[in-house]
Amino acid sequence: MWIGATYYDGKLPLPTDGQTWADFGHHLLALVQDGAFPTAKAWTIYWVFFVVEAVFYCAMPGVSGYGKPLLHEGGKQLRYFCSAYTSFYATIVIVAALHVTGLFPLYTILDEFGSIMSVAIISGFINSFIHYTSAFLRGRTHRLTGYPIYDFFMGCELNPRIGILDFKMFYEVRIPWFILFLLTCGMAARQYEIYGYVSGEGIFLIMAHFLYANACAKAEQLIITSWDMYFEKLGFMLTFWNMAGVPFSQKNGFRQMERGQLIPRKSFPQLPWQVVKNPRTIKTSTGDSILVDGWYGMARKVHYACDAYFAICWGLITGFKSPFPWFYPVFFCVMIAHRTRRDILRCRERYGEAWKEYERRVPYLFIPYVI
Repeated sequence: MWIGATYYDGKLPLPTDGQTWADFGHHLLALVQDGAFPTAKAWTIYWVFFVVEAVFYCAMPGVSGYGKPLLHEGGKQLRYFCSAYTSFYATIVIVAALHVTGLFPLYTILDEFGSIMSVAIISGFINSFIHYTSAFLRGRTHRLTGYPIYDFFMGCELNPRIGILDFKMFYEVRIPWFILFLLTCGMAARQYEIYGYVSGEGIFLIMAHFLYANACAKAEQLIITSWDMYFEKLGFMLTFWNMAGVPFSQKNGFRQMERGQLIPRKSFPQLPWQVVKNPRTIKTSTGDSILVDGWYGMARKVHYACDAYFAICWGLITGFKSPFPWFYPVFFCVMIAHRTRRDILRCRERYGEAWKEYERRVPYLFIPYVI
């Protein structure tokens, strides 16, 4: 996709007339070597950002909360420090200052996009191998299947940490959504430099990506009870493909209120009507409660509909001349359909009659009164 977007005007790369597939393959490799070689500059940009965000994770102001009880740890609840919202705004201020002063023009990340992309790919593999081997060396493996490739992909350790820095929390929000927003801002800076204005499409994407990153950062404390945090192990899937995580985790707010962990903030406050007072619930045999109020009293997976809407809008704003902007919307909708089916089967098995009652009370899955 990068080759097509960079060298083929957004079209799918194909051999020219008279060009053999072998020659075409060599040509593609030459383009990668020319435009996507992992240079020292790209390594520096990527890992300085990575380390700075890790420092922000630990040092910036934030709030704390506790995850779900871990059965294999005797019901222990891990403490999570959530500072993504202050880290996000600090990142914006620093990046803006670097751009305005000319120390690091933001569109540099576009000029070095191919190289930074290669560094990110390599770094994803490196970090995945580190987490995999570290789990064995420290005796922290959990739920291994005995199939090394599968265990590498799904992970070997549930909650790898260094001090208060939880790597799964770190990968969930800061790396994918902060980078996406900065790339979009870099696009706007480049447009302004060339044309003297930012296009309507550019403004739309800045707004969309800011709202998404901002929501994820401010709602970081709601991620800690999500499936990714309390069940999924940290492997290649979550390390490399963290863009397919759970960015819309606000559904867990009611659980934190039940446990006295929801902390209302006066600085960068969340929307005051996000909480349903005295919500209706269905008690289950496991001791958990199923929310049947608010948005989840209207559709069982309404948050997936919101995510799909965002993804489709991001594709629509680019038009239809290139297939590449539509990779993410198509991938996301297919992935979310699979995840929905998986969740329904697991919830039916776990909650039994209580879940069937929920399905009777809330028959709609994605869009109220539609589907």
